[in-house]
Amino acid sequence: NSLPAFEDAIEKGYIIELDVAMTKDEKLVVYHDKKLLRGLGVDRYLHELTYEELSQYKLFGTTEKIPLFREVLALVAGQVPLLIEIKNEGKVGEMERLICEELKGYPGKYAIQSFNPFTIQWFRQHAPEVVRGQLAGSFEVSDYDVEYAGTTRLPWYKKVLLKNMLFNFLSRPHFIAYEINNISAGRLERLKKLGVPLLGWTVKTRAEYEENRSKFNNLIVDAVLRQL
Repeated sequence: NSLPAFEDAIEKGYIIELDVAMTKDEKLVVYHDKKLLRGLGVDRYLHELTYEELSQYKLFGTTEKIPLFREVLALVAGQVPLLIEIKNEGKVGEMERLICEELKGYPGKYAIQSFNPFTIQWFRQHAPEVVRGQLAGSFEVSDYDVEYAGTTRLPWYKKVLLKNMLFNFLSRPHFIAYEINNISAGRLERLKKLGVPLLGWTVKTRAEYEENRSKFNNLIVDAVLRQL
């Protein structure tokens, strides 16, 4: 989620998956974690800071700051497709509207996805032309993810609802992206019967790629492209 990384992906012709979050002053930025500790070494939450405050910190000890969403769109400019994950655990509406505004007139191919089914529902209602996908998985969270990434631990009943995608009747996703390490043969067959493309996330090794390439229509990968 840095501009040099996106430049490298463009040069190699890779589809880019990125994460969009919102700052305290409602600026859209491209960053994965809720917390800044893992990427910037700062024990704060992204939504607590304005973009000006956020820009003081650099990514992974480099000279790069967290980029604005519009900066990434201007850089990519349709050269490769984008898969845009929307990180919204709060009230749905304003963030989604701002993302739609940024994407108006964008010259390239893109799709949006989110773990939040109500974000996907918003796009169904307000921007049905946008290809939308539902992310799901085990929703099991490690102590490391809580401490360094700020990942939320959900109560059991929310896990059941989201793991089984029981809000799909509201959001009607065009595709599903499911965690590769939490998908049984039975669940895989049930998902395929829905008749929509199925993506797997996140492949981190060559072995995982070989194991899952025939199960899914496509795979979301992380740091293994040189091995594939």
